[in-house]
Amino acid sequence: MVVRLSKILLMAAIALWLALVAFGNLTDYGSNWPFVQHVLAMDTIFPGAGIHYRAITSPWLQRAAYALIIAAETLAAILCSLGAWRLWRARMGGSDTFHRAKRLGVLGVTTGLMLWLGGFMAVGGEWFGMWMSSQWNGLESAFRFVVVLLAALVYLGQRDDPLDE
Repeated sequence: MVVRLSKILLMAAIALWLALVAFGNLTDYGSNWPFVQHVLAMDTIFPGAGIHYRAITSPWLQRAAYALIIAAETLAAILCSLGAWRLWRARMGGSDTFHRAKRLGVLGVTTGLMLWLGGFMAVGGEWFGMWMSSQWNGLESAFRFVVVLLAALVYLGQRDDPLDE
């Protein structure tokens, strides 16, 4: 039961964390907006880099990208919240029941991984050359998200022993 409770609390903590990230971007839109603009515009990467042709300078495309980021954060938070709730409801059930209850949580964590690993590290870091910017480089922060979410996904995915009768 302790391991099950730990997985429920972990999922709830991740849901809270992701909800706060999404809430922050929704209620303080302007704080991260310059980050998105500069990464997409590629205006702070090495001047001689041959990838400047990839830049997105259209304000509406930049806003669409930011909206997509916020939507993914929100979706991940909702899925993790629902996942924590389903785990809580299944905590006393059999091991197969508890394992099936992990599905929404796994989807939520995977959504977060796709955002921070696929979106920030792969697309932002490599396609838009964010690693070349000393001012607008979010790779370290994205890496923290990826490590926590990946560790949670591995732990959550482990099968649980049946409860003692």
